[in-house]
Amino acid sequence: MQQDIARKKIKRRQEGPGAYPAQPRPPGEVGKAGKIRTAGKAGSVGEMRTAGKVGSAGKTGTGMDYGVYTLTLREWLFYAAQGLAGCALAAYVFYRSAAAFLVMAPVGIVYPLYCREDLKRQRLCRLNLEFKDGILVLASFLSAGYSIENAVAASGRELTLLYGADGLMAGEFEEMARGLRLNRTVESVFLDLGGRSGLEDVNNFAQVFAAAKRSGGDLVEIISHTAGVIRDKVQVQEEIHTMTASKAFEQKIMSLVPVLIVLYIDLTSPGFFDIMYRTMAGRLVMSGCLAVYGISLLLARRILQVEI
Repeated sequence: MQQDIARKKIKRRQEGPGAYPAQPRPPGEVGKAGKIRTAGKAGSVGEMRTAGKVGSAGKTGTGMDYGVYTLTLREWLFYAAQGLAGCALAAYVFYRSAAAFLVMAPVGIVYPLYCREDLKRQRLCRLNLEFKDGILVLASFLSAGYSIENAVAASGRELTLLYGADGLMAGEFEEMARGLRLNRTVESVFLDLGGRSGLEDVNNFAQVFAAAKRSGGDLVEIISHTAGVIRDKVQVQEEIHTMTASKAFEQKIMSLVPVLIVLYIDLTSPGFFDIMYRTMAGRLVMSGCLAVYGISLLLARRILQVEI
């Protein structure tokens, strides 16, 4: 029965393409000819162009957007607990009232949203440092005579050894290597990374790389020079960060000093601040102190975030 069906298909194919209409395959038929024409997961050209789930090509094209940080459940719970603890401390120091804590509690619950920007900034700094090493490794492989496709794959393996499987750039280079195996152009994978990273250095490197690839210039020399420039820039940023890290730590210590002074006086001289918590004038004064304290914390945070 199957041989007869196969003969009919061959006869229709010989009569011309117009005489070979597409027909659904009968249930249970596993013809080799049909299998070759519709090699689904084996990598058919037609399917690779139209399928929505083609390996990691979609993931590479729509990978992690580093400009958006999504908090995990663990991070939500951790920073919410920190926020509630801070609200409890502020309610005790400035009001000695459980009602004040209930009023401040919503601020503590949304505190993770406040921390999200810091977490995103830390991830971008980590990505920038790993990218510096990534392009240096890529330049070394290109200088050794590797093709750009093989150099990207080898760089991914090297970065995995340096930063582990959880490294940001290690994963990005592996995704780029998969994209290249799926016939994506080298320029497109680097431009995709530059657009998602949100980092000026990464985007500039992607633009320079794409221009060099299109113009047919000395790719190895251009990448090596660009990698050296980015390396020097990142090293200067690291030195600046090291010099300002001590000031940031001093700011955190100074922020705790007013609270520690109040707790120390309350411990050594019980009842010294009772008038501040039991009278309307005292509550107004403490509310003003809390407002000034909060503004000072926000101002210090903004100063430390100024980029040099």
